[in-house]
Amino acid sequence: MYSLQLLLRASHAVLLLVLCLQLGINKAQEDNRQLIKMDFKLPQKTRANEEVTAMLKVGTELRECMVIKTYLVSNPPVDGPLNYKYTACLCEEYPRTFFWDFQVNSTIRIAAVVDIIREFNICPDNMAVIPIKANRFSVLKMLPVA
Repeated sequence: MYSLQLLLRASHAVLLLVLCLQLGINKAQEDNRQLIKMDFKLPQKTRANEEVTAMLKVGTELRECMVIKTYLVSNPPVDGPLNYKYTACLCEEYPRTFFWDFQVNSTIRIAAVVDIIREFNICPDNMAVIPIKANRFSVLKMLPVA
């Protein structure tokens, strides 16, 4: 009888230990990977009619690849190369870098936009995911003209 009581006491301790371990494991399994990482670079300032290069580096921490479309939006609107759109396959091991060369006459605000889209024949074997959480990301910068 005494050994049965020890066994029951030990089982409560084991259950408590398993519960604590399970809570600790769940905390460690939280997913805090970034869906899209963007690094948008513009010159600090420019002169009127001088050619400017905008550079956007896009990466992800997801294990799966995804199809992205990236473009720039400006206010006031600028015609020409600023309106070019790029479509590419983005994977964790292969971040992408995009460039736009353009001229401006006045100070503008430029947003670099990345949309995650569903499009075939971009990623190998058409193996790409579309996240449920969000599918549009942007970074806003100001380009002053001196």
